[in-house]
This record gives sequence, structure tokens and C-alpha cells, in this order.
Amino acid sequence: MLRSLPRLSTASTSSQPTYLVLGAGSAGSVITHRLREAGESVVLVDAGGWGNQGVEKTGIKTNPLHFWKFSMPSALTYNLDPSSKYNYHYHTTKQPTMNNRSIDQPRGKVIGGSSNLNAMVYIRGNAGDFDTWSEIIPEDGGIDWSYKSCLPYFKRAQRDLTPERPFPDLEPGGTDVEDVKKYKGYGGPLSVTNGSTFSTKTYPGKPKVLNRSPLFDVIVKAGVEAGYKYTPDFNGKLAQSQEGFGPMDQTVSSRGERCSTELAYITPHLDSSGSPTPGLTILPSHRVSRINFSGKKAVSATLIDSTGTEKTITPTKEIISCLGSIGTPQVLMCSGVGPASELSKHSIPLVHDSPSMGSNLQDHLEFYVQFHSKKPVTLFPVGNWFPYPWYRVMVGLEWIFNEGAGLAGSNQFETGGFIRSRPGIKFPDIQYHFVPGAVVGQSSFLPHHAYQAHCGTLRPTSRGSITLNSSDTSVSPNIDPKYLSTEEDVKDLREAFRLTDEILHMPAFDDYRGDKLGHKDVDVDDDDQVDKWIRNNSHSAYHPCGTCAMGTVTDSTGKVKGVEGIRVVDASLMPNMTSGNLNSPVIMMAEKIADDILGKKQMEPEDVDVWFNEEWESKQR
Repeated sequence: MLRSLPRLSTASTSSQPTYLVLGAGSAGSVITHRLREAGESVVLVDAGGWGNQGVEKTGIKTNPLHFWKFSMPSALTYNLDPSSKYNYHYHTTKQPTMNNRSIDQPRGKVIGGSSNLNAMVYIRGNAGDFDTWSEIIPEDGGIDWSYKSCLPYFKRAQRDLTPERPFPDLEPGGTDVEDVKKYKGYGGPLSVTNGSTFSTKTYPGKPKVLNRSPLFDVIVKAGVEAGYKYTPDFNGKLAQSQEGFGPMDQTVSSRGERCSTELAYITPHLDSSGSPTPGLTILPSHRVSRINFSGKKAVSATLIDSTGTEKTITPTKEIISCLGSIGTPQVLMCSGVGPASELSKHSIPLVHDSPSMGSNLQDHLEFYVQFHSKKPVTLFPVGNWFPYPWYRVMVGLEWIFNEGAGLAGSNQFETGGFIRSRPGIKFPDIQYHFVPGAVVGQSSFLPHHAYQAHCGTLRPTSRGSITLNSSDTSVSPNIDPKYLSTEEDVKDLREAFRLTDEILHMPAFDDYRGDKLGHKDVDVDDDDQVDKWIRNNSHSAYHPCGTCAMGTVTDSTGKVKGVEGIRVVDASLMPNMTSGNLNSPVIMMAEKIADDILGKKQMEPEDVDVWFNEEWESKQR
């Protein structure tokens, strides 16, 4: 069925709200949804405009020339382009340990935030991540962050649409479906499925180059050949089976469209014309200039719209900052809450000395290991306009006219894996995303058949910071992750490189593996050569977090210590990174904190099994 035509939308207006939510990204959208569900009036603010608004409900999209950049899963790299207006286009400071390179750090400047720019991979993390949080966050009578207490909120958010898993021959005895269901959610706003749901669809006369690549299955078989287990679901039975190789879920709707938090959580609060329903005011294209305090209490926020006009919003209950790991500490410091020494450099009046504000910055580093493919089974014909522009057109038309069918309905991260880098690691610290294509940077496909494994370590020990360049929030802050600043991080990435090379040389790849790309002159056994290649070729996985960590900057409910009336809900709260992509954990955190904001009792913990390899202390696999 032809997709409905785009229309424009507007924001409604309302009187003084009970809550002011700063930032309409993954967390802000969730918080807004739950507050409105409870009948609270909300003003939601974002510096960006609308993204893929209201597709399933009304067919509304803000910009007919841009909507596909959000809605089409395979178009995920378009808003990473330097010309995109939906991206803050941040960069890190020059990193001495990475040959003085400044690393791209894109963040979503749009309703839905980075959930409208990301790769849509749905990974909750490992049970061990959350149990670690519960151990290091001081008990303050607030929220319990153990895995068993987080699982109900993962499930509340999720609407699982994932079909029966592939590779049953690799799982002796099959999988206990009822047992798997205990870990999944089916009635939430966030649609979750697997890309193969759409990419495997066929029709008479379909060219072979538009079929799903067999390489998605080959990487899983190679992982099993290398001695790792087959894992049918990295999330459904999370605590038992994250380790291994298998299909990887993505946040894609039943129509083969990106399920951003804008689509999942904001759309239900829009009427048929695309306007927010009564009780909700949405202010796109409004930058937060500062939070205003009366003594130690946050009472209002000053916003600046696209014309430079200031306005002040004063909620009756609380201000909730969901501006992300870069934006939240920047705005709080510019408002007088932060390290006194940092604020004095920029003549910012001190409201509260919070020495840890902006510190504890963590991010995932990753690299690509690439090979030529001896068979024409990659994305090359559709990854470039030349020399086969008609194939790209066919993929787009198939998606438009056939309910998301075809390659365009997948983010092309359909399979992957999680392994441990060495004995003594209790749960996976290396993640793989596999792509049956090879790119330069993030978006430019190489002009030949090739494939690549994205490999990155999951729990780096390096810690960086966000500091100010100016008291003006329109000026980007200093983003210094201090990548590879510990020897442990260097060793872990080195070992990850070697393990990746081993997996990609398994017999499953023999019929496909051509020459090495990029790393062909690297001696895998030479530490110095491997380290040099990693320093030259690694880049951010775009997972900054930890800069307003619970236990130091905030309490366990996100309330900023030392002041009143202001709470943080975004990835900056994470005391430690989760082992995987961050979008799903951030959504879970917002779901969980929303109950605390509303004074609701936390959902009952679920008594589920937590499994770790019995031989983790002595064996790597």
C-alpha cells in the first residue's frame, strides 16, 4: 500500500505546566508520554525540529523531502552527513592517544533525539551491568537498579514483533519459547523486530542483488565454528544467552519504519492534524539558554527560539533535563551547578559546587575489519548510486509500495555477537555488528563487493569529561573522552582485533573471503603494528554517557544533589556503561524514573535466572 503523503504539524499552547521537560530525545519522549498518560500538563522543549512524526497514526511527516531519512531503516547514515540540520555535529577534542585525531560525535538535534539518527540496534545490555549499578550506587531509599528490578521496565517499553528465530540447526533441541517470553514485552510503545522480517521478502522477478545477503548467516556460523555458542536472542532470554553469535534485534515498526521514540512515545499524544493534544505543549527549535534558580531551587528555564527571542517557562512541580550526556552537564554548568573552578573560568555565578559534574565521560570505541567478497552477495549494488542507480531506486520503491519490504526495511545489522576477550571476564566485553558491505567512515560504501565486522570493547576503563568553552549554550563544549588512556583499554582492543581476524578466517567464510581491506599490511601477531592500526582507525560508537552519574552528581532517582526542583533523565546518569548499544537502556531508565516522578511504587522485581559461563574464570570461550 502506498504510504500516506506528508503534512506539516504545529505545536499547541497551554497554560503554566506542572512539568517542564528539556530535550525531546529518547528519555524526554518517554518521560513526556508517561506524564501525559497520568494527566499531568507538560511543556516539552527541543532545539531541533520534527523528524518522522506520526507515521503509523496519521501519516504525518514534517518535511516531504526529508522524512525518508528518518523513516527508512537502511537510510540510517544520511543524518550523520555533515550537511544534516538534524545533527549537532559535535567533535571530541584532539585525542593524543589516537594520533591527535578529533573524533566525530553526532547527536540528534530533532524531536526523538538520537533515536532518530541511530542504527536502531536494540540491545538491553547484560544483567551484570545493572547488578553492578545496584552495588556502586549508594542506597538512598530511591530506586533499585538491579537487573531483576530493571527487567519489568524493559518489558513495559517493548512491543516485540520478532518472528521465529533462524538457525534452529545450531541450537540442539531448539529453544523453550515460553521461557524466552518471560524476558520480552509485547504491549509497549517501542516496536522491536529483526531486519530479516523485511529483507527476506521476495516477489516474482526480483533481482538476486536485492535479496538478503547470505553473509548475515555466515558470520553466525563462523562464530560457532570458532567455539562460541549460538544465541537465538540477545534480549529475550538476556541473562542466560547474551554471550555468542546470532540475530540482532532492531527498533523497526510493523511497517518497516524506524521506530524512534518520537514515533513510539510522542505520536500517541498528537491529534489527527498533527497537533499535540490538550495538556501538552511542544516547542521545537527552542534552545535551552539556562535554568534559573531561586536560592538552591530550580524554578524556571530560559529558552531562545530560532529568531533569537527569549521566553521563560515556569513549571509548578519540576524541571527534568533530558538533554543527553553532552547537553545536560553543559546546561547545568552554564546555570551555575558544576565544579566551582570550571564555572569561575567563565564568570558563571555559582549556585552549587558539584565537583563531579561533567566528569566520568565514557564511550565505546570500535573499528571495522573488512574483506573483499569473492561472491556478489553484498550491499555494493545498492550502497552507491553508481554504477547501478536503478537498483537503489528499486529498493526504495519496494519499501514505499510494499509495506517496508526489501533491503530498505532493515538497518543491515541483522546479526552480530558478544564474546569475552580473555579468561577472567565474567560476561561479554566485546560486541560485533556485521554488515554485508564495506564503508569508509560511516556512510560511503566502497565501490566493490566487500563485507565488514564492526568490533568494539564494551566496558572501557578510560574516563573523560565535558567542560565549557563558553557560558553560552549555543557554543559546543569541550568533549574529551580520553580514549585509550589506560593500558587495559589498549590491550582489550588489541585482543579484540585478533579475535575478530580469527573469526573471519573460519571455514564458513572460505567461499566468500577475498583479500583484506585496510589492515592488509598489519601483522596480527605484532603488538606495535596492531596498536598503531587501532589508533589510526578506531572511532566512536556514538555512546557517550556517565557525565551526571547516579551516586555522585545525582541520587538514584536522577535528582541533582545539592539543589531542588531539577532532575536528570538520560544516559548521563549511567555510573558505568552498559554492555551494548545505549538506546534501549536509556528508554528503560526513563520508564523507571517516570514512576518515581509520579510517586508510583516501582514495579515488582522479576525473579529470573541470571547465568554466566561456569568456566569464565579459566576459559575465554
